[in-house]
Amino acid sequence: MAISPVHAGELLSFSYGPLIRSLRISSLQAFAKDGSVAEDLAFFLQFTPANKREDLRSALVQRADVDPLLVSQFFNSRIGSDVLERLGRGITLQRGGNGKFALRSALVGAAFSSDGLSLLSVLQQLPTNIQLHGETIAGAAKAGEKVIAATETITSTLRALSAKEAAAQPQVNFNSLPNPAKPGPFSVRKQVWNLVDASRQRTFYVDVYIPAKNTAAQIPVILFSHGLASRPEDYAAGLKHLASYGYVVAAPQHPGSDTIWLKAMLQGLHQDIFDVQDFIQRPKDISYVIDELGRRNAGSFDSRLNLASVGIAGHSFGGYTALAVAGATIDFDHLQADCTRPYAALDISLLLECRALELPRKSYALHDPRARAVFAANPVMRSIFGPKGIRAIAIPVMLASGSYDPAAPAALEQALPFTWLKEANKYWLLLEGQAHVNFNEIDPGIKQTIESVGDLALPSQGLISNYINATTVPFFEIHLRNNQAYLPLLSSSYSQYLSKGQKFQLFLISGTSSPGVVNAIEAFRKTHR
Repeated sequence: MAISPVHAGELLSFSYGPLIRSLRISSLQAFAKDGSVAEDLAFFLQFTPANKREDLRSALVQRADVDPLLVSQFFNSRIGSDVLERLGRGITLQRGGNGKFALRSALVGAAFSSDGLSLLSVLQQLPTNIQLHGETIAGAAKAGEKVIAATETITSTLRALSAKEAAAQPQVNFNSLPNPAKPGPFSVRKQVWNLVDASRQRTFYVDVYIPAKNTAAQIPVILFSHGLASRPEDYAAGLKHLASYGYVVAAPQHPGSDTIWLKAMLQGLHQDIFDVQDFIQRPKDISYVIDELGRRNAGSFDSRLNLASVGIAGHSFGGYTALAVAGATIDFDHLQADCTRPYAALDISLLLECRALELPRKSYALHDPRARAVFAANPVMRSIFGPKGIRAIAIPVMLASGSYDPAAPAALEQALPFTWLKEANKYWLLLEGQAHVNFNEIDPGIKQTIESVGDLALPSQGLISNYINATTVPFFEIHLRNNQAYLPLLSSSYSQYLSKGQKFQLFLISGTSSPGVVNAIEAFRKTHR
């Protein structure tokens, strides 16, 4: 179909195979303003139910309340450029060529415009005509539906497997046992240590939680790694809870990927959301803090810290960090293959992981043999480690996922890695409704925004914390202290007990259910080819 020549930025072309149809942006503008329908727009609206047209008008002008500087900085970062590169394969220049630069110009221009960032303002800011390739867009939509279906499958699978394990376990009166969701017997004091690792020219602080009046002959230690663009303080409540059970808990700042770095990036002091070297520096921060605890052990802790058997924990990027310290190795070949697969950007975590390809491809010594048990919440892990890297872990592992997590989806980031783990003592928690971050600490406004979408609701942070506290304490008690009294509390039946009467459930499976996860994944693949 012939296209009449028009000025740049005035025309959208929609193609599917050899067919192509054009739409003027001015027609969309008029439709949004007063509902008038031009001839070119009428062709597309015939596929839209009449009762949905007002929704379409609203969607065109719905303004996203975002800082324009944030939009500009993000789409000029490497991750933002990667997103645009992938989008630009399906939204190209009219005469061919990736549309990434036109998209960046339109997004940034719209964000800074008086109209603000909306779909219509982005289209109005396009510097040239563009073409939307139907096959690519349809493929992305299908891939997105597959991710949603996979998430539903994983949730139902863990629900069933957790129930099956619970049914096979002996009856326990959990009311008669200690409640690890409640604070432990020790009061806790916090110290902040400012450290300098001269060998790496790296300066950072560490929040250290110390149980008071702990007279035990040996005091166990847990190290915690915070997530991307966050800080140790965001996790204070959970860290203090662990310390109340007699653990010294240390949480270092990671200066290349914390809140301070992000703020500096927004001020134009860095180009990227995080320093790619933090794939290496983060695990080394953990090992350096263990070394520092050793240096202070005699003077500050009467030589009672048990540094030969340390617990490691982390969230999101910190989950990657904890697993690397625990022995997981980077598999660059596996990562390269995943980063080049179609529609890979649907896994937001993969955008972060793919940046590791900027590192020299060599073996990095990140494993710390003092790590003896690892807890990783919403970890970024599948592609960067791959099967070979995950199988290198030889200590007890507990993974925790959220069924609503858009950043590190359980179906994409944790399902296969759980099956790859060869360690017999492995566990997987799934928290219904958990959505990656603690909104109360990071951005209380986000929770209300998410809950305003349809009927979507999120569990309270109190419930999530209750679930996490009730499982991490038994996990570390058993695998760091060898406290067998906590065995009944590290079970599927206990997760059922905790979930009783709750809208959002907790599911826990052990390594015995790993074959069931494998079977579910294989069945899903056969039905969603």
